[in-house]
Amino acid sequence: MEIKELESFYVNEASQTLDVTFRILSDSDDEIRTDQITLEEVKTFGYNINENVDDFFDEEDDDDIYLFGDIDDEDLDEQEVISFLNEYYLIYPDNLPDAELY
Repeated sequence: MEIKELESFYVNEASQTLDVTFRILSDSDDEIRTDQITLEEVKTFGYNINENVDDFFDEEDDDDIYLFGDIDDEDLDEQEVISFLNEYYLIYPDNLPDAELY
């Protein structure tokens, strides 16, 4: 099991979860998987995705960067989420959500 594509990810402050939508290598383009993983679980694996996202937005003072500039740090966050998911589902394969039609 390996993540082929991370469709979206969102740190939900209200529920203290990482909400992810992704595909694994065996999924077709018409299939998608959705999961919510607690931020405590993310931290248990040594990832601190929530702080990385907060740090990025705290450092940027110019709102125009969001409209016109390259935000390379988001790519790093995406790679960190993919790494976490690969590790998480390797350790807990039963937690892998079923694929649903997209």
